Amino acid sequence: MNLNKITILIADDDDDDKMLLLDALTEVGINKQNVKLTSDGEELLQTLPQYASCPCIIFLDLNMPRMDGHKALREIKSSETLKHIPVIIFTTSSAADDILATYKMGSNTYFTKPSYYRQLVDLVTLIKKYWFETAVFVPQN
Repeated sequence: MNLNKITILIADDDDDDKMLLLDALTEVGINKQNVKLTSDGEELLQTLPQYASCPCIIFLDLNMPRMDGHKALREIKSSETLKHIPVIIFTTSSAADDILATYKMGSNTYFTKPSYYRQLVDLVTLIKKYWFETAVFVPQN
């Protein structure tokens, strides 16, 4: 798939984590213009409807103020217009309860944020290879 046709939405309250993820995405060939940053689940849900019909993917942190990732995921996956969007949980939590809960709510995959930048780039490379080069996206009408 043409990487310029995919929008990536990042919902994370930690500005450093957002910038590191953005840098890693850019390093593996994703155009910064295709990445939209939000600070919590509430902002993500306000932004998301404009991307509902185009191929996109969400990186969702769990621990955020106002609306956390659990609530945002629940809203996304219960919405007829949004539930088709792949959601990657991308968080510091490695708690089994969080992992199980998000899969039960419909997340597509779960990653614990790596400790080192090189590990982050390696993980983003893996995500890119699977989601952007192997998986098939179909725009919604």
